[in-house]
Amino acid sequence: MKDLSDYRKSYEKSELIETAIPDNPFELFGLWFQEAEAIGGTEEVNAMTIATIGKDGFPKSRIVLLKQLTSEGFIFFTNYESEKGKAIADNPNVCLSFFWPYAERQVIIKGKAEKTSDEVSDAYFQSRPFGSQLGALASHQSEIISNREVLEDKVKDLEEEFIGKVINRPDYWGGYLVKPYEIEFWQGRPNRLHDRIRFQYRENTWKKDRLSS
Repeated sequence: MKDLSDYRKSYEKSELIETAIPDNPFELFGLWFQEAEAIGGTEEVNAMTIATIGKDGFPKSRIVLLKQLTSEGFIFFTNYESEKGKAIADNPNVCLSFFWPYAERQVIIKGKAEKTSDEVSDAYFQSRPFGSQLGALASHQSEIISNREVLEDKVKDLEEEFIGKVINRPDYWGGYLVKPYEIEFWQGRPNRLHDRIRFQYRENTWKKDRLSS
């Protein structure tokens, strides 16, 4: 057993005041993203946690990478037949979260996931490195395999098959657009009196509220 009760950090780097931020949460997210990049210390600033509800009724979260931010929402790419893909097919309500510890900030997003167009998925797939394209073909994501060699041998076979050729995106792989209806911004503050500003999309506009820490 290990007692973690003395693990403490004082958050003192910034503040989040209603009058000093945009009325549109996408603008604020863009600013925070740029600042997280500039501060450094985060190897993949676009890493985000996505939580889904599985067929077994349990929530499950895992890290994926944000690849596009549009006026509609947040786009990531994955295998549609993976565990997360099947969960989204059954229940498209998801939660995204970003944590940027060096900025003492996090963003939590509730929204509905829907598949992107074939054009968006095709364009991103063709932008991926050759090895990543092969990986998408080789891996039947979330399925049980006997050992790692199963994947490695499959990739070797595909390398020989597709050397010098264009790899078309498989129809089981593509993008999801998460359209948010709630975005909460959290800024760490001293004495655990953190700043929390929540945007909710109500009556065709974004409403802004302060939440108690």
